[in-house]
Amino acid sequence: MAKQGGGQRPPGMTDVARAAGVSAQTVSRVLSGHPNVREETRAEVLAAVARLGYRRNNAARMLSSGRSRTIGVVTLRTTFYSRAALMSGIEGAAQSVGYAVSTATTSSLDTFAIESALSRLTDQGVEGIILSVPLINGSTGLEELTRATPTLTIDGSRTDATEVVAVDQSLTATLATRHLLDLGHETVWHLAGPAEWLEAASRRDGWRTTLEAAGRTVPPPLEGDWSPASGYRAGLVLGRIPDVTAVFVASDEMAFGVVRALRELGRRVPEDVSVVGVDDIELAEYCAPPLTTVAQPFAQMGELAVSHLLRYIAAPETVPEPASVEPRLVVRASTAAAAAGPRAVRD
Repeated sequence: MAKQGGGQRPPGMTDVARAAGVSAQTVSRVLSGHPNVREETRAEVLAAVARLGYRRNNAARMLSSGRSRTIGVVTLRTTFYSRAALMSGIEGAAQSVGYAVSTATTSSLDTFAIESALSRLTDQGVEGIILSVPLINGSTGLEELTRATPTLTIDGSRTDATEVVAVDQSLTATLATRHLLDLGHETVWHLAGPAEWLEAASRRDGWRTTLEAAGRTVPPPLEGDWSPASGYRAGLVLGRIPDVTAVFVASDEMAFGVVRALRELGRRVPEDVSVVGVDDIELAEYCAPPLTTVAQPFAQMGELAVSHLLRYIAAPETVPEPASVEPRLVVRASTAAAAAGPRAVRD
């Protein structure tokens, strides 16, 4: 039993569902006074509520009117620019239509952590939830929670009960890789994001597919953690390989680290090595040299996510349809035509 105090979280809707032997959707129906619930089931749920000390707080008050004018967002606890930019887009779009935003952060991609974040928002009485985490593996609990509350995902992942709004990450990789090949580079090396992130996997697949379609050798990809430090470490490896003349980096922040490492090794960007990032964060054009990158339309994503979620809230019985947003290549000074031959590098 989950109790308050002692560092344990208070009981949530999923705890009530487990105790009563029903789904989270059934618990939601009981708490909202839905008529299509058997009396014995209603009694079991209410008994579990009392036994666990589940507090309906905001949910109980708001369900009487049926509206909270609040949407929830589940996101990773991180300082990465992409997360902050996406949240800014969501909050701006929500405010423009008179909605507030409640955020639940999670420090990991563990399904239990995500379930807990979803449950916290459901307990607050939010009308719908935007799931902004790269969900690869689902769970029964996640399925139940997303059925109980209209949910939209914006990282390419989905459950059976969610609508998806996503950037075409395979196209992101194609734009970057094709740009470098068109500049005359024999092949393109890749610094990928973490394997457990769907967008990283999609970019890696798009890079590999583009090289294979062009009949080029596919070098072994390196993997970073989205941070400039991981980009720097990878750059120290790439910069010592004479055949490396072009690198597609899965984020701008990692690309900054790659550029610094190359410079320290005496490899000039773009004369010796061309570098392309992803995101087009505000600092990208102030990099030395200004960074060629594939822009992710964060503001548009936020607006689209909010509009789709509100449509889903209004008609939850409809079958959710995915929506895709196209990225855009932004060419700056970190890429150039391939040199006549590879440059010798310092040890």
